[in-house]
Amino acid sequence: MVALDELFDAANGDLAIGELESAVEKYRQCVELDPAFFDGWHALGMALMKIGRFDEAIKAGKTATELRPNDQIGWTSLSLFYNRAGMITEAEAAGTKAKILSWGGKVAQE
Repeated sequence: MVALDELFDAANGDLAIGELESAVEKYRQCVELDPAFFDGWHALGMALMKIGRFDEAIKAGKTATELRPNDQIGWTSLSLFYNRAGMITEAEAAGTKAKILSWGGKVAQE
C-alpha cells in the first residue's frame, strides 16, 4: 500500500506538470485514506477548480474549512472556488472569514 505522503507528493507532481485529472484522482485517494487530511482536501479543491469542476471544488473546500475552521488559506481558497462558480455572495462571506483570520481573529472556538 502506498503511503499517504508518497501519494500526496505524486499528486503534487502531476499537478505541477499539468496532469490535472491524474492529480485529482490521487488527491481523492489521499482523502479516502485519511478523511481528516486538510492538505489533501485543499489540494483536491484547487485541482478541481483548475479543470472547471466548481461544485466539486466547493465541496472539497468546505470539507477543508470544517477540518480547520481557523485556517486562512482554507477560507481564501473556498472564496475563490465560489467566485469561479459565480456564487458571489458565498465568495464574499468566505472571503470575510479569511480577512478576520488575517487580522488574528478566529471564526470558530478551538
